[in-house]
Amino acid sequence: MALINCDFFSETLGMSSSMTVLLPQQTLSQIGMEGVQREGRHPVLYLLHGLSDDHTIWLRRSSIERYVSSLGLAVVMPNVHRSFYADMEYGGKYWTFLTEELPAVARSFFPLSEKREDNFVAGLSMGGFGAFKWALNQPEQFAAAASLSGVLDLVMHRDSLGPDNGLYEPIYKAYGDKDIRGTKDDLIWAVNQADSLAGPKPLLYQCCGTSDFLYRENTSFRNACEQTGLQLTYSEEPADHEWGYWDKKIQDVLNWLPL
Repeated sequence: MALINCDFFSETLGMSSSMTVLLPQQTLSQIGMEGVQREGRHPVLYLLHGLSDDHTIWLRRSSIERYVSSLGLAVVMPNVHRSFYADMEYGGKYWTFLTEELPAVARSFFPLSEKREDNFVAGLSMGGFGAFKWALNQPEQFAAAASLSGVLDLVMHRDSLGPDNGLYEPIYKAYGDKDIRGTKDDLIWAVNQADSLAGPKPLLYQCCGTSDFLYRENTSFRNACEQTGLQLTYSEEPADHEWGYWDKKIQDVLNWLPL
């Protein structure tokens, strides 16, 4: 595969930004890794990072390049800092950047498919929230979305935090004192609206470790999905909020994707 560290200017953010991109490459003599490239423009997985991470983290903490090399799948990993994938109350417009500018810029640089059936999104922790937020609010964009240990009930999550908690500040900077109930950031609300939306719905994959501090939120989201027509594949097992688990589960996600 080709690994590209791409620095570019964001009109939305008014500053330079970065993404790490993996592009398929057909290889015949590479030792230890099969390289596959499909005909035409590449199907693409937007792979989102967590709160303490950046656009390099999936390459540094997992073997994502090796896992996708035989799939003919491009991977776009953007940097959104500690934004909670929101148009922040006290910060940049990262939701607009992610959902409008990033795909357009990435497609202008690289041969990525615009077809819904070729587009997928996944992420871990804060990125799991971002992935489901994107897919549930713009279901016409994605065939499938996956959350690994995601912050999937932000109302519950926010209510459980005090000002002394280290997770309080980024959420406050993203949302201030605004009530997020019944908005696109409230994924439980978004799930409940899904049945009323016209058109196809993305397939959803959700996993979380049973000893993860976000496990209660994940069960809340799963229970909400069970009351709708959304197709959710759910997985849990004894695990914490850590990279050994995510490195294993991203392989399950890749096997699950409807490529």
